[in-house]
Amino acid sequence: MPKRGKKYRTAAEKVDPLKQYLPPDAVKLVKETAYAKFDESVELHIRTGLDPRHADQVVRGSAVLPAGTGRTQRVVAFAEGDKAREAEAAGADFVGSDDLIARVQGGWTDFDVAVATPDLMGKVGRVARILGPRGLMPNPRSGTVTPDIGRAIREVKGGRVEFRLDKTGVIHVPIGKVSFEDDRILQNLSALVDAVVRAKPSGAKGQYIRTLNLASTMGPGVSLDLQPTLALASSEA
Repeated sequence: MPKRGKKYRTAAEKVDPLKQYLPPDAVKLVKETAYAKFDESVELHIRTGLDPRHADQVVRGSAVLPAGTGRTQRVVAFAEGDKAREAEAAGADFVGSDDLIARVQGGWTDFDVAVATPDLMGKVGRVARILGPRGLMPNPRSGTVTPDIGRAIREVKGGRVEFRLDKTGVIHVPIGKVSFEDDRILQNLSALVDAVVRAKPSGAKGQYIRTLNLASTMGPGVSLDLQPTLALASSEA
């Protein structure tokens, strides 16, 4: 493992690696151990008991964070006609069809989220090899392929985040900024945990969610007490 810097080591000394913290205490500790000069993100890391090699154990979904993400999301909307005008009215940063697809084919990916109407997915498929590896490909399961494109854009702009299982069976999602008040981070934590619990795949075997950790972008991880954190969700894991 790479050697950690002095600031990280000093921050890590404040965290008991053998302790599982209640959510309010974990949030306070994450904020206390954030040492970077910029406003670090607060991230939730969820280790699952899933095997991503099996299609029926893959998790992908989205959650609307009630307190927002603290980030300005640049949204591309693949839409035509009335739906294009709806997307513009909802605040999409870039709206188009063949013209946008050609731009992406040329290597442009300077945006954070792409949404599309279902009728255009045949065309958008031309750039799947470009958008897919970057996590930018519109997908019905994440709510980014929808006829209600205006609503999707407003949700993204208002604080919707996407989550997916990585190759190691872990989900990583930002849930706010260190500058947020504690209550806002806890609200977002609750919304995300609830969404992940609800997204439990049909092929899940054994314990679905095994560990939950909070961390700032540069700071050490803080282990969450599993059951009290899962209790934030309105259904059980």
